[in-house]
Amino acid sequence: MRIRVDYRASLSLVGSVLKYLAVPLLFPLGIALAYGETVAPFLVTMTVTFLLGVGLERLDADPDLRAREGFLMVALTWFAVALVGAIPYLVEAHGVPGLLAPVAPASTLGSPANALFESMSGFTTTGATVVGDISFDTHTRGVMMWRQLTQWLGGMGIVVLAVAILPELSVGGAQLMDAEAPGPGIEKLTPRIAETARALWGAYLGFTVLQALLLYGLNVVGMAPNMTAYNAVAHALTTMPTGGFSPEARSIEAFSAAVQWVIIPFMVAAGTNFALFWHVLTGEPKRLLRDSEFKFYVGILATLTAVLAAVLFAGPGFATGVPPGGSTYDLTYLEQVRDAAIGHVEPALRHAAFQVVSIVTTTGYASTDFNAWSPLAQYVLLFAMFIGGSAGSTGGGIKIVRWYVILKSIRRELFTTSHPDAVRPVRLAGRPVDERAIRGIYAFTVLYIVIFFVAAALLFFDSLRVEQSLSVLEAMSIAATSIGNVGPAFGFAGPMGGYTSLSDLSKLFMVALMWFGRLEIIPVLVLFTPEYWRR
Repeated sequence: MRIRVDYRASLSLVGSVLKYLAVPLLFPLGIALAYGETVAPFLVTMTVTFLLGVGLERLDADPDLRAREGFLMVALTWFAVALVGAIPYLVEAHGVPGLLAPVAPASTLGSPANALFESMSGFTTTGATVVGDISFDTHTRGVMMWRQLTQWLGGMGIVVLAVAILPELSVGGAQLMDAEAPGPGIEKLTPRIAETARALWGAYLGFTVLQALLLYGLNVVGMAPNMTAYNAVAHALTTMPTGGFSPEARSIEAFSAAVQWVIIPFMVAAGTNFALFWHVLTGEPKRLLRDSEFKFYVGILATLTAVLAAVLFAGPGFATGVPPGGSTYDLTYLEQVRDAAIGHVEPALRHAAFQVVSIVTTTGYASTDFNAWSPLAQYVLLFAMFIGGSAGSTGGGIKIVRWYVILKSIRRELFTTSHPDAVRPVRLAGRPVDERAIRGIYAFTVLYIVIFFVAAALLFFDSLRVEQSLSVLEAMSIAATSIGNVGPAFGFAGPMGGYTSLSDLSKLFMVALMWFGRLEIIPVLVLFTPEYWRR
């Protein structure tokens, strides 16, 4: 059998990306210098990634990028950056034998499986963590900022960024962006694909800077005392990529209600198709309001928020209106009940809105520990894990546009059943959707759900092997949060917990699920088919 794929060309382009990965490492290096911490984790990583990148780049002096090479290059790039991204964690925990002493010997990231897990979770913007002790007593601020930065780099896409800045990737860049970008496709905003990539990253950067300024502004006016400049930047870096990492052990619960309200609209923006923001900035604001996917997205967020708020408001701990020790109502007591209920409206609405937006957009932040919520509230969140953000957003999951097309095609099927001679195409934004695209959406959705159930079963049985005994809900939530790049699950892996106690086999399996989920399954899965490699 002759191999049809020019893997040397793919590896050469992977090397081009890796070589320049040394540049963003300058940011956490600068943070380490500012706080008087060791810079060894970053210098070692910069050296390794640059030399590895140059070495791979030389495999092919003039790589020819076709569709097959594009799939291979994108899949390998994401796995390679996750491997390289784990190096700062390992150096911090172990140092360099014979040269540098360990900085954080108690770090749970000293295990290679844990370091790879944290790195893949970062770059894929999953937000699941195996950091046992999230504090600056155990980890340096520089390494913790690298953890945040991995999500920001992965949010809009490593390859999209490379297309924007590397001339050698501009030819064939559309294929690369289609292979990497979340959703059924990416809208070409400008005549040149590199300009489109730069426009998307420009909007992404603008939102990040704006959020950091607003968060720190709350600190300045006294509404968020612990939202320091470091925390403001750290959380801006993980909100817009819908990542969810936080240098605070209690996530966003550690901050005031004002901080939570400020973060919600930025999560909503991160789950919106960034092409719509480009149209708004270029003088077409009505495109945002007319977009059918955006309206469907906002409608889902509003509906789930209302349902969850009602569940929380009616849950244990809220006033019932029944006087203690008696069967008759006292006017004074009813007034107290009314006042207490009014006092519960804002927290119920805030936590419902925050968690719905966080889970639907796959950000994974937590404003409270939803492990303490009722089973009904938890099932609402489990359902939300399967929705996802918009196409062209930084959100994971199945994606809003796919559900929208599926619902419209079901409606079309019901109509044509009673009107067999009717021709009724499924329309999106006023344009008919190609029938092959509809079949592709159904195929992806079915494949996604099948992988979810298989993954949940494997995680459940592996927990029995190591005598951990996950519940069915915990196994399902871990599988959903991994392939959907959501982050927190239920039980010990909840929003205030982590995945440290899972076996290394389960962690590596989750690494694969996160990798598959970020690239939307097909670009990775196709590499394992014989047809891809045959001439």
